[in-house]
Amino acid sequence: MKSGRALLKYSLAAMCASTLVGCGSAPVADKEPETVSVAAIPESAPLAEIPEAEPKPTVVARPSVATPSTTTVARNNTNRAAEALREQRRAELEAKRMEYHQRWETEQQRKLLAAQAEKQRQLREREQLAAQAELQRNLQQRQQLVIRPTRPRAQPRKVNYAPAPRAQIPMQVAYADPVGGQGNGNYSAASLTGSFAGQPAVLSLIDKLARKGFERDYLYGVFSQAQYRDDIAQIWAKYYAKGGEDAKPKGSGGGGYPSYRGKFLTPGNVAKGRNFWGRYAAHLMRAEQQYGVPAEYIVGIMGVETRWGEILGKHRVLEALLTSAVAVPHRANFFLGEAENFMLMTRSERMDPLIPKGSYAGAMGYGQFMPSSFKSYAVDFDGDGIRDLWNPVDAIGSIANYFARHGWRPGESVVVPASVSSNNYYSMPDGFKTKYSLGNLAQNGVVPAQPYRASGSAHLLALSHDGGKMPFIGFNNFYVITRYNHSNYYAMAVHELGNTIKQGVGTIYAQR
Repeated sequence: MKSGRALLKYSLAAMCASTLVGCGSAPVADKEPETVSVAAIPESAPLAEIPEAEPKPTVVARPSVATPSTTTVARNNTNRAAEALREQRRAELEAKRMEYHQRWETEQQRKLLAAQAEKQRQLREREQLAAQAELQRNLQQRQQLVIRPTRPRAQPRKVNYAPAPRAQIPMQVAYADPVGGQGNGNYSAASLTGSFAGQPAVLSLIDKLARKGFERDYLYGVFSQAQYRDDIAQIWAKYYAKGGEDAKPKGSGGGGYPSYRGKFLTPGNVAKGRNFWGRYAAHLMRAEQQYGVPAEYIVGIMGVETRWGEILGKHRVLEALLTSAVAVPHRANFFLGEAENFMLMTRSERMDPLIPKGSYAGAMGYGQFMPSSFKSYAVDFDGDGIRDLWNPVDAIGSIANYFARHGWRPGESVVVPASVSSNNYYSMPDGFKTKYSLGNLAQNGVVPAQPYRASGSAHLLALSHDGGKMPFIGFNNFYVITRYNHSNYYAMAVHELGNTIKQGVGTIYAQR
């Protein structure tokens, strides 16, 4: 009995041992690791956000020594697949970037070629206009000829000036290839560097321009290339050392107005002025008809300002304005405002802002307009779609428009000599800032010495010279000329130069 129980107990123990061995060695089914579908990832998703595929856990009934090794292999395979996917995505993005860059370069080249073609077209049109004007002058001269075969040929009329050569002179310009506007020249920078990097006022100007539609990187690129000019700063220092705006114009010889006048009314200048008038007679006549401003005053302004384009200035306009804003602190707001208007001009007229040149104060073109005057008074007088002050035709129309907008009265006199019969004249306030009625002047012994056509108030002018004061009476149109430059000497020089040039131009501009 005891032996039977022992045998049964031994058999049961053997069966349990066999079962345990079988469970420990049973194989675990390996599952394929899950992969991440490429189609499921959005194209714009950043590479860093692509999820890594995780294998589903394998459920086993009993722990096994083989399970950790299998799971690790599956995870490594999944990581390599995700990394390969990210590399593929990087390659696709880089290919797109290269495609966009190539398209951008192609578009820039296309714009450049189009601008060059447009410039050639404009040049051809200007040459055609010049040829038509020359043909018109020849026809007018032929119409004036009278042939009398039975009478001896009259001797040619003598003139008191040397006529200028009639050869066509190329138009002088202060810039070349003005293509593009905002973004022209591919200027770009991440921040402001260069001469004006430490100027808060310049950074403020950039902020203001950015609010008006300029790209900030473009502005940083342009202003970083602008240089502070020591030579301009020295000009301003000398100017204010001599009295600045309070200094009165003086001749180099100390002779008062006659010395000042002698700088402009020279035989050479008179000849140049008549040559300019002959070349642009049709445009001057059109400006006079449209704006009511006589041609002699348009020609006179150009002669005093730039010698009809010979002295347009050698300084980059943007550098002149920024340097002046720093060198003349009490006028910084004025020059920064002019710099703002200049940048707006280069955008609207499609100019490279680092190319136009002008005076040390930033004045531009044949008429030496400041950028704010360009904004208010410049016109496209030749119809090419661009207001270009370095183009003499646009300058003619712009000067005439400037005078008309400041109250020029067509047909009225500008200034006449005065006759003085009383010592009161020497103590009376004079200049364009002081107004008198003609009756009040007469009561003080000052009356016009020549016939005149004018209405309203008048100005007593006492232009100094070595022997005393030369008396004149200026009218409204004289005051209008002083709006161009606040100087009695300046306005009188424009008047005398223009009228002297007109005397020898031709019968179509007979003395008024």
